[in-house]
Amino acid sequence: MIMQKTPSLILASSSITRRALLDRLNIPYQIDKPEIDEQVQAGEQAAAACLRLAQQKAHTVALRHPQAVVIGSDQLVACGNHILGKPHSAERAFTQLRMLSGQTILFHVAVAVIDTHGRIQTSFETVTAHMRDLTDAEINHYIAQERPFDCAGSMKSEGLGVTLLESMHSCDPTAIMGLPLIATARLLRGAGINPLGTSDQILCAARSWRSPPSC
Repeated sequence: MIMQKTPSLILASSSITRRALLDRLNIPYQIDKPEIDEQVQAGEQAAAACLRLAQQKAHTVALRHPQAVVIGSDQLVACGNHILGKPHSAERAFTQLRMLSGQTILFHVAVAVIDTHGRIQTSFETVTAHMRDLTDAEINHYIAQERPFDCAGSMKSEGLGVTLLESMHSCDPTAIMGLPLIATARLLRGAGINPLGTSDQILCAARSWRSPPSC
């Protein structure tokens, strides 16, 4: 049976959460950590920085794998004039969450996909979240349980982080976790990888070993 070859896929991230999200699409992929400087530049707005970093991650890994489709993604948390990245320590996590307590915060999430021809597509979304008024005891318990040191704004929303919120408004429920799957699936289709089509091809190939192809 002759089938069109699907390009290989690489996720430019070592994030366990992003891997778990991408696993939902049932597409084989590899991991390659981009190892870039993720600092926000002086005077740079959170939304612009988020989109730049997602593109930079994808470009860095695509240079090493020119025959693959590459996904890069980034997330930054903004509260007023403050831009929050990963805390990397319990002390900084506590400081971030104490500042966010009772506030309305913005989760800026960007995804970039580079295809095998070097063409890039991007998508950007902002999730608005309203934080509860948190006690110091609640913050310390959350940090001890979740250790959210690699999460922007110390918000591990796929775990106990959801209990820190009063409400959330988003077009994509996965966006707040760092990889918006609705946008990612759309960009992958544009790069020649259809999550549904890929599944059909795999199923059809498996059937072809046992009986004449019917798809």
